[in-house]
Amino acid sequence: MAGLVLCEPTELYNILNQSTKLSRLTEPNYLCLLDARTKREYNESHVITARRVKQNPMGDYLIPESVELECVKYCVVYDGKTSSLDDTDYDDYEEKEEDAEVGAAIQCARVLEQFTRHPVRILKGGYESFTACYHFLRTQKIFWMPQELDAFQPYPVEILPAQLYMGDCRQACDQQIQKDLKIKAQVNISEEIRTLKNLRELGFLSALSHCSLHEMHLHSLKIPLRCFAAVSQ
Repeated sequence: MAGLVLCEPTELYNILNQSTKLSRLTEPNYLCLLDARTKREYNESHVITARRVKQNPMGDYLIPESVELECVKYCVVYDGKTSSLDDTDYDDYEEKEEDAEVGAAIQCARVLEQFTRHPVRILKGGYESFTACYHFLRTQKIFWMPQELDAFQPYPVEILPAQLYMGDCRQACDQQIQKDLKIKAQVNISEEIRTLKNLRELGFLSALSHCSLHEMHLHSLKIPLRCFAAVSQ
């Protein structure tokens, strides 16, 4: 069996926001994100692209349909607030009768790991922890059309949780991203300063700096062309 591992909220955030020309969420074998909470909780809100895992009348978790788990790169499961791989260590959790059973993510993952090639990831802190950090990645949307995934605009990758991000010019110019990530300053790392001037003209950044590639090479740093490092406070 592939086994189980804990997945930090930052890791899931970065998995959701990987892209090439399009978001990697468009790839059918890239991510299988499963919500092990109750139907009521799922319908209230869930992480984008997550599907609710179903149970049979005996309470056993069912393998999601139309997903080839052995081919999926990332299989991530979450419940309300699981924070450990020990599903008996929940002394501080006040379980409500109408909410999902505590440790549901672990129970579900133990079924899934029999069919996956890679370890099944369990979101540390569950839905509560993730959405406390990334409230803008929750939704009530259940079905995603291919063209909607094509149009999904990823956020910058997170280098240091809630402090440092790396993105491209489009993300640097997106005011909604600035607001969601609480960006306070940006460093433009590119071969030219034209994009930096464009950002200044927008007038919504409180601090801007430019570093040439030559300056970065002096410090032996390997970075992609025309990227932006954004600082959040």
